[in-house]
Amino acid sequence: MQFKSNLKISSNLIDLTPLVDVIFLMLIFFIVTSDILPLKSLHIENPTLNRDSAPLTTQILVVMDAQNVIYVGSKKAIVDLGSLKTHLSEEVTHLKRQHPQVDPTIVLSIDRRVDYGSFLRLFSIVQETGLRMRLVYKPDETLNTEYF
Repeated sequence: MQFKSNLKISSNLIDLTPLVDVIFLMLIFFIVTSDILPLKSLHIENPTLNRDSAPLTTQILVVMDAQNVIYVGSKKAIVDLGSLKTHLSEEVTHLKRQHPQVDPTIVLSIDRRVDYGSFLRLFSIVQETGLRMRLVYKPDETLNTEYF
């Protein structure tokens, strides 16, 4: 059975299917190679303190969120407590290769909802590295500036 059609066959039409395939492949490539978990997307509530701290240039960031998940370094690798020390030593050697004249500092950003026992376990492991440590906190908004 043949159907009649009023469409004219034209040889000037461009098939867009390969173009769409390439666009989707590029989209998948950029999604896979991007940082999946940027630090801004982590919802960490740091405690407040009535002091301000100066930023340091060479630092290793260690973050523990409210669910006790630990993120280490600039790539935010998820690490458990058992392998935290090895990951920290790898980060230290990497930073010392880049900046041999400066000792790195470990920056701890702990959510205020983390229980004290988990904080102490993390703190003791980081303390075993022997490096300087800095705790992240939010400055108190009601800070009276006449003392400084």
